[in-house]
Amino acid sequence: MLGRVNHVAIAVPDLAAATAAYRDTLGATVSAPQALPEHGVTVVFVELPNTKIELLQPLGTESPIAAFLDKNPSGGMHHICYEVGDILAARDQLTQRGARVLGSGEPKIGAHGKPVLFLHPKDFFGTLIELEQV
Repeated sequence: MLGRVNHVAIAVPDLAAATAAYRDTLGATVSAPQALPEHGVTVVFVELPNTKIELLQPLGTESPIAAFLDKNPSGGMHHICYEVGDILAARDQLTQRGARVLGSGEPKIGAHGKPVLFLHPKDFFGTLIELEQV
């Protein structure tokens, strides 16, 4: 079911500072910031040869990333995203096996313009998992 790691997401309190650190200190190629109001975040992608790092900053006080940063003011790893070939089939298999899908259970369009779902971290040893259809 799972494909390759698409990205690892890191919540940051200051997106401009985090972007500069990856670009200027680590020498990485970074994308322009992209606001995703439906997810409550602004994102920047750090391009790596084998995957991406997604830097997340809250977009508004109701953002789930704002709540994460309240508990982790310096930021930290927020989730890992795996690719799947068919997100609805993956959802159905996972729910049959007892995994919980967050939200309504219907995919939303993610930062790459593709359907995504999130799985409850309590079902995966404290790790929030995002699935992205490729």
